Amino acid sequence: MLLLGLTGSIATGKSTVSTLLSRPPYSLPVVDADLIARQVVEPGTAGYNAIVRYFLPSTPDLLLPEAGPAGRPLNRPALGRRVFGQGAERERDRKILNGIVHPAVRKEMYKQMVYAYLRGHWAVVLDVPLLFESGWERYCGTILVVGVGDPAIQIQRLRARDKHLTEEDARNRVLSQGDVREKAERCLRRGPERGVVVWNDGDKGTLERDIERVMEGVRRGSPRWWSALLWVCPPLAGIVGVVSWWRMRRVQLEWEAERKNNKAKL
Repeated sequence: MLLLGLTGSIATGKSTVSTLLSRPPYSLPVVDADLIARQVVEPGTAGYNAIVRYFLPSTPDLLLPEAGPAGRPLNRPALGRRVFGQGAERERDRKILNGIVHPAVRKEMYKQMVYAYLRGHWAVVLDVPLLFESGWERYCGTILVVGVGDPAIQIQRLRARDKHLTEEDARNRVLSQGDVREKAERCLRRGPERGVVVWNDGDKGTLERDIERVMEGVRRGSPRWWSALLWVCPPLAGIVGVVSWWRMRRVQLEWEAERKNNKAKL
């Protein structure tokens, strides 16, 4: 089973692509890291309790006033203002929040990937906004980056989607996820069959045609007979997965070493 990593940056159209891939003619299962991240911090979960213990003393509006069956939900805009943006304190709080959420998200993602494999799907989409930053790239046979050439377009789309965000809030959220153009460059370093970039500066029709073209190439690289063979022979699937992981880890380490050397020259 092919692990198809889907990433980009906030408000670049990644969610639109995820929806397209989940529907015919593709009908692929989607492991949505953002959705899972919401589920693992719902009232009553271990993640929710850990966030409340750390953030509530210094964030009075952390919880919404309306209580549900399991308690008061998190006030996500308030939590976002606390962790997004520049500065040592916000960076520290962002790391603490990620340390609470990420392990729970990973566990649920693994469960959903195994379920997709057992159901015989030829591929599963890993929809992860911080795919490179979190290390998920080494697990993916192919990565699709959805990008926008102009950060101003991201900010405009984000504010149109989330009406409560100010210009500064939107800019901080865009900056917190890194430059999507760097993600695109990193993706293409994997090679033409393992890294694909779609630039979503146009309309939805153009995006749909680009995704159709991309998926035709991805399907050629993972034909049905190969997918069926991996499904009926789990040991072979395990070997293929380990080889792919090792190759992609090497690409990841080479990229990180190159970036480190470039920074040292500055």
